[in-house]
Amino acid sequence: MYLIIVGLGGIGRNLAGIAAKNGHSVVVIDKDEGKCADILSQYDLLAVSGNATDKAVLEDAGIDRADALVATTSDDALNLMACWLAKKYEVKTLVSIVNQKEHADLFKEVGVRISENPDEIVARSLYLWSENPDTQLLASIEGGSIFEVTVGEGAKGVNQTVREASVVKDMLYIAIRRGGKLIIPTGNVTFVPGDIITVFTRKESESRSVEYMDELFH
Repeated sequence: MYLIIVGLGGIGRNLAGIAAKNGHSVVVIDKDEGKCADILSQYDLLAVSGNATDKAVLEDAGIDRADALVATTSDDALNLMACWLAKKYEVKTLVSIVNQKEHADLFKEVGVRISENPDEIVARSLYLWSENPDTQLLASIEGGSIFEVTVGEGAKGVNQTVREASVVKDMLYIAIRRGGKLIIPTGNVTFVPGDIITVFTRKESESRSVEYMDELFH
């Protein structure tokens, strides 16, 4: 994969490292020449210093042969413009962080897959852990969140079926890991101690779902 990453903040830098270590062709774009020089010393990739909303900079980065562009800056306008230009070059996959929720629809109109503000995701994780330390937030996606919870010994949910434990609206069990095996949680599957359960819940039901999982499985 030929991947262009816009922005060398913490997210962009880590993404570049992951992609480079996995053998992809990676190009990073950032206005800060120091950041570009630094990442070149760490990974086998190409760094272009400049503004990603400048067509010349994108062309220097190889936009015409890119498979994907990921915009990671804290500036929604820059992220959106970079994605819009990339679309003009027929880049197939466009992904961006959206720092302000009210801008999400603008990105969707351009055909960009979006991730909400990472600071908010981290803050929500910390809040949930403080109240429910055994429930792990795996991912926050558009419209909902994915959690992981381990069934404890003597928990109320032990020996209950998936159907019996499905009482919260907009909460869905999507996987169970048991002794190294993956189980699809159909209605008649029974929970046992040690099960690692993956759950999806819509944003509006998130708090109630986490409370319910804590009450049922801990």
